[in-house]
Amino acid sequence: MLDGIYNVLKPPAMTSHDVVATLRKILNMKKIGHSGTLDPMAAGVLPVFVGKATKFLEYAVAESKTYRAEITFGMKTSTGDAEGDVIATSPVKKLEKETILKCLQSFLGATQQIPPMYSAINYKGQKLYKLARKGIEVERQPRNIFIYKLDLLDYAGATMLVDVVCSKGTFIRTLAEDIAGRLGMEGTMSFLLRRQVGRFTLDNAHTLEEIAADQASCILPWETAIMDFPVLTVNPLQGRRIAQGVPTTLQNITEGTLYKLVTTDGLVLGLALAKDGKVRGHKIVNIPQEVE
Repeated sequence: MLDGIYNVLKPPAMTSHDVVATLRKILNMKKIGHSGTLDPMAAGVLPVFVGKATKFLEYAVAESKTYRAEITFGMKTSTGDAEGDVIATSPVKKLEKETILKCLQSFLGATQQIPPMYSAINYKGQKLYKLARKGIEVERQPRNIFIYKLDLLDYAGATMLVDVVCSKGTFIRTLAEDIAGRLGMEGTMSFLLRRQVGRFTLDNAHTLEEIAADQASCILPWETAIMDFPVLTVNPLQGRRIAQGVPTTLQNITEGTLYKLVTTDGLVLGLALAKDGKVRGHKIVNIPQEVE
């Protein structure tokens, strides 16, 4: 069975679920999950974890993301993107560059955002988008997000192209509407490309066709998922004890820290947590062989 990560270049018109379903058929395996839903109309980076790597999905989802988005002014749609029905219109204002830059600057940092109805968020056991398709709208609580970067790339009167670096949970469709609103217009997201999720970028992404043609050369090692954690090196005996669930006292550890646990002979065991002066297995993939 394969264990690793496919950095999929998702095409437009496919849902993230469609990508996973297609990979299940290509790889003939069920243990697959993606890190972070990408809108059906959007294209770009979609890391898909298979086999042992699925244990570490939550850490990829938590990483920052980079997008390129186009905002079309003068209309608002039911879905927040170009695929929805137009539900409101406004005159398109001619803007000075300084006005635009000042507006974009105002979104930087910690802020809150109300998720759109057309989203995969659960509400009382149902996806919001399923309720939206039935014409049902429910109250959504604001969510804390962080915008690290929001750069203007192009402005053509009726459209604006921006690059966004943001935290998990940020809806670019909603951001597009909010930017347009702050500029005194209606607006909708008319294009979206996800360029990066953590260390996964467009440069190392593969199409589904490329993966089907050569599964082995397209897969990244499962260890890629935990490369950014601090490394804790232990001897094979200590590693075996920790991997088998025995809290083990070690020197020079920081309380509450998750470590990538590696043995002196180079075997990556998974993640371990420092707690109460001891190291405990947290998400373990490999167990060292018994030392004779």
